[in-house]
Amino acid sequence: MSNDSTIYIGLDVHKDSITAAYAIDAGEVELFGKTGTTGADIDRLCRRLQSKARHVRVVYEAGPCGYALYRQLIQKGFDCMVCAPSLIPRKPGERVKTDRRDAVKLVRSLRAGDLSAVHVPGIEDEAFRDLARAWAAVREDLRQARQRLKSFLLAHGIRYTGSANWGPAHRRWLGRCSFPTTCQQLAFEEHRRTIEDRLAQCERLETALRDAVTAWR
Repeated sequence: MSNDSTIYIGLDVHKDSITAAYAIDAGEVELFGKTGTTGADIDRLCRRLQSKARHVRVVYEAGPCGYALYRQLIQKGFDCMVCAPSLIPRKPGERVKTDRRDAVKLVRSLRAGDLSAVHVPGIEDEAFRDLARAWAAVREDLRQARQRLKSFLLAHGIRYTGSANWGPAHRRWLGRCSFPTTCQQLAFEEHRRTIEDRLAQCERLETALRDAVTAWR
């Protein structure tokens, strides 16, 4: 291992596997192979690659696997970048993608300085974003649940004549609705229960978001 050498590493990251390629300084890009994604797998991969050069620069594409790998690599003292997939240079007509090709391309692009890094949020920022996304997802679930109930009522010729849907008066009106068969009544009650459950979820998440914002101030 040369004290002044830099190893450039490209990782094609998936849920269950990581394909690695590397190059030392201006040397040829070599395929390192595939490994797992457990902490032990990543530690083993890092030790083997780190033994080849003193300075380690790593890149992988932003994606569904998030930033846990980035934080692991930073803790080891590596220079790590998470790059924007949409901004990776591509040759005209280049369409065939494989894990190996992607890893090799990342190495070449990293060494050439052609990649654009994405912002990696801090742990607290990411946690708040996760909470906000959960709240947004529940809000969408609530909207869909309400739409399903409205469609159910419309299909059975039941219409609300008040001025504000989903307010206190509308909810009292829903409580008075009834259907001639047990099956229909059960279906109606399940629609209502789903809405009430989603409302309760929204309230819990909104409270948690307010508490998180207050804690930052």
